This record gives sequence, structure tokens and C-alpha cells, in this order.
Amino acid sequence: MAEVRIEGYRYLPAEITIKAGESVRWINHEKRTSHSIVFPAEGGLESERLFPLESWQRRFEKPGRYDYHCGPHPEMKGVVVVGE
Repeated sequence: MAEVRIEGYRYLPAEITIKAGESVRWINHEKRTSHSIVFPAEGGLESERLFPLESWQRRFEKPGRYDYHCGPHPEMKGVVVVGE
């Protein structure tokens, strides 16, 4: 499973590449701030708020590019690239 750290108001790495059928886990490493993961191209699909040391994961079945941003901090952006 691929992991994305949420730290310093950034997704690290900002772009991650996986294969179809694999999952990504986002882990909040901030000290006091909550974040979420929003996929605007999918009707605004959004994770629950992640408080410090909480995580959320999603499985990606179809190849494509999945752009996302943070709900409360829309300037935070990332992308999941899903290959064959």
C-alpha cells in the first residue's frame, strides 16, 4: 500500500503513482490541524476529517489521474496516478 504523509500543510509526495487495484493511505502528521481529501471530479467525494495521527485509505480500481485537495485548506493539492 502506498502512503502519503500530510505534514506542513502539504501532501508528501504531492504526486503518487500506483497500479489499478492498489490503495493509498493518507496519514496526518500535523501537530494540531485536521485535514481531509476531496476528489472534485468525483462529485466532491471527501474523506472524513483526519486529526493528528489518524489515517484514511482508498482503493483505486480504474486507471486514470485522480486530482485531489484538502477540504479545509484547498490550496493543498495532490494527485494519484493509477496505471494499468
